[in-house]
Amino acid sequence: MKNAVNSIILEEQKRQENTLNLIASENFASSQVLATLGSVLTNKYSEGYPEFRYYGGNQYIDQIEDLCQQKALKLYDLSVRKWHVNVQPYSGSIANLAVYVALVPLGEKIMGLALDMGGHLTHGHRASFTGKAWKATPYFLDKKTELLDYEAIAKLAKKEKPKLIIAGYTAYSRIIDFKKFRQIADSIGAYLMVDMSHFAGLVSGNVYPSPFPHADVITTTTHKTLRGPRAAMIFVNRNSKTASKENIDIVKAIDKAVFPGLQGGPHINQIAATAIALQEANSKSFQKYAHQIVKNARALAVALDKLGFRIVSKGTDSHLFLVDLTNLNMNGKTASDLLETNNIVVNKNAIPFDTASPIKPSGIRLGTPALTTRGMKEKEMHQIAHLIADAIIQGKNVKSRVLSLCKLFPLKF
Repeated sequence: MKNAVNSIILEEQKRQENTLNLIASENFASSQVLATLGSVLTNKYSEGYPEFRYYGGNQYIDQIEDLCQQKALKLYDLSVRKWHVNVQPYSGSIANLAVYVALVPLGEKIMGLALDMGGHLTHGHRASFTGKAWKATPYFLDKKTELLDYEAIAKLAKKEKPKLIIAGYTAYSRIIDFKKFRQIADSIGAYLMVDMSHFAGLVSGNVYPSPFPHADVITTTTHKTLRGPRAAMIFVNRNSKTASKENIDIVKAIDKAVFPGLQGGPHINQIAATAIALQEANSKSFQKYAHQIVKNARALAVALDKLGFRIVSKGTDSHLFLVDLTNLNMNGKTASDLLETNNIVVNKNAIPFDTASPIKPSGIRLGTPALTTRGMKEKEMHQIAHLIADAIIQGKNVKSRVLSLCKLFPLKF
């Protein structure tokens, strides 16, 4: 039966099919993930945890949640004796908040990368509740290299003594040295939390260093490089030395922070869809996909650099990078709007030490997960770089060329 909502959904489907999606935090979920999200699991209310629900009729729901946890641990080759995973968080923001609620008393300090350096709102920015409930001590990149300055971070940590340090970002393109962060955290007795939302699929694909040997807690969304539904997970190190020192049962503390602390009944359709995505990610084909994401990002960055765009930190080791537009006398909003009229979608983004307004920042953020899902490779990245240059620098209308490229790589819904 046709209705207004269905009509809008069909229009959105057409938009996705006919758009080059360069938003680093988006991807295209498989048809099986989409079908699971729309399954009868939507009908069930399952407040609590497996075998400890507050409503009846959850015998199959328990199986699904248990299965999702098993697949999450298996994907990252984790022992259940050392690691626990909570798969109930509705989103990455809730997952991060749950960790703070569990481990950091209100009003105490957390330390994360500043938002305009590539950090996330929920890493303590004043606009987020996390910056209101806790004292946020931001750290910064090196101004010359635009890279993490571990010596400066260590000095700041020793001065401020935060209860928890956050590594993992939303707009930082380089490899993170998790071992150094562990050493910094240990030097002041702080928890180390890694937010791997952006690179979770790269870690599972063995193309980005794993944070698991070093972190106390790891949070992640499931819809970016993992190519799953919009949901989140929290991995908890049962052997956390910091938690042991404080005599805290870190697993119980975080589980209670998720429910009943911040959420009600879990979205079981999301959890089931996450299980599907985790199974899909545990394959050789996904490993090839993850490697291609990084190859594509590097190829696109190199091509844009040759065409006159300044790439922040001079490149990327991951799925994303920032482009500084100040040398082109254009701001990120204008560039984003211009590209969208040509069916190329990016997001405006601040660059490190940006002096421009957040509404009209100096840069744009580009990512390759979605284009790689469509099957595009380095050849297409060079084409896309020229499309972007022709649109932004030359002021040309490239929409027809974009549509032609999209038709060569159809989406499979």
